[in-house]
Amino acid sequence: MKKRYIRHASELVTCKGNAPKHGKEMSDIGIIKDGAVLIHDDKIVAVGTTKELDEQINIEEYEVIDASGKTVMPGFVDSHTHFIFGGYRADEFSWRLKGDSYMSIMERGGGINATVVPTREATEEELVEAGRERLNRMLEFGVTTVEGKSGYGMDCETELKQLRAMKKLDETHAVDIVRTFLGPHSVLPEWKGKEREFLEEQLQVVMPKVKEENLAEFADIFTEKNVFNIEDSEYYLTKAKEMGFKLKIHADEIYQLGGAELASRVGAVSADHLLKASDEGIHQMRDAGVISTLLPATAFCLKEEYAPGRKMIDEGCAVAIASDLNPGSCFTNSIPLLVALGCIYMNMSIEEVITALTINGAAAVDRADTVGSLEAGKQADIIFLKFPSIHFMPYHTGINLVETVIKKGETVYHKDWK
Repeated sequence: MKKRYIRHASELVTCKGNAPKHGKEMSDIGIIKDGAVLIHDDKIVAVGTTKELDEQINIEEYEVIDASGKTVMPGFVDSHTHFIFGGYRADEFSWRLKGDSYMSIMERGGGINATVVPTREATEEELVEAGRERLNRMLEFGVTTVEGKSGYGMDCETELKQLRAMKKLDETHAVDIVRTFLGPHSVLPEWKGKEREFLEEQLQVVMPKVKEENLAEFADIFTEKNVFNIEDSEYYLTKAKEMGFKLKIHADEIYQLGGAELASRVGAVSADHLLKASDEGIHQMRDAGVISTLLPATAFCLKEEYAPGRKMIDEGCAVAIASDLNPGSCFTNSIPLLVALGCIYMNMSIEEVITALTINGAAAVDRADTVGSLEAGKQADIIFLKFPSIHFMPYHTGINLVETVIKKGETVYHKDWK
């Protein structure tokens, strides 16, 4: 058995819990001064002060890691990404800078549909290698668990190829990957006016194969004006749930369609984006236990108003924050950017942002029982920050403070490694 002992952490952030934190609970991140963590193999076995744990063990049996002057906390969970894709769309970013809207670009053949051809043309091996490079960058930012979606093929072969690439990476890369099927990510020109037929093809042809190969545990859909309406989305999500998929939904991003309310009706684990969510939708998500996954970097890149995270927390919702890394509207996986946007523009405290990026992010991918906090029995996914307090995270604005990443008890990244 491999035994490791982290001691003398200036601040040990535990985020203790096995379920999402709602409302005021999000401010309680369980900081222990002069904190310590005992690790046996891949699991945490004890958490407390250095004095408490020193008295419980024979220190000579442990590899001791001195965390003096450091903040030690759970690995981040990036609970909404599209990190497997072919090609890039840098030209679209420049168009938006000149004033073009997301929907106008989409309507003239850009947007999600523009990524379909290069993703269809890419081999599985090419997608794996590109994905591996992106996962390496995530790890540097302290991300130890990530959700990844398909959705850039919208045909059977490519959707399966994307998910297989993620499965292969999950088996070979340090970062854990939670896979989501997002076949209904957009409507290709040949399916315009035939959206229900397209959904039937996904449900009857593609998704049984996804299930057969155990390629995804979640199903998702882009519910939006000129994409999939509420009725078709509800039909799809209901059928997907009957097939055994857990549910997510891209909801109320550009227009207020009632996506938050739909997420509540169908029992989705999370509703994501939510820039235009209604007051009633917010209340229904709270009452139904739907996690509100907010993607502030996307709003930032699109120059849109941010989702009402402050209001959601004040109303008692469980809020997660994720990157939405994708090749179009948000080509970034910067955790420091998310921290800055959450604190500065969404009026969230740093404690609430940390909760949103750890235990609530874990809950948004149904992993709160294994990751997202530092406590006995949890997986030893732990990160070390350069400075002695969490308050340096928003203060040292936009700068990556992660020095060391431990995944399942093993050190998998250090900033000085070449």
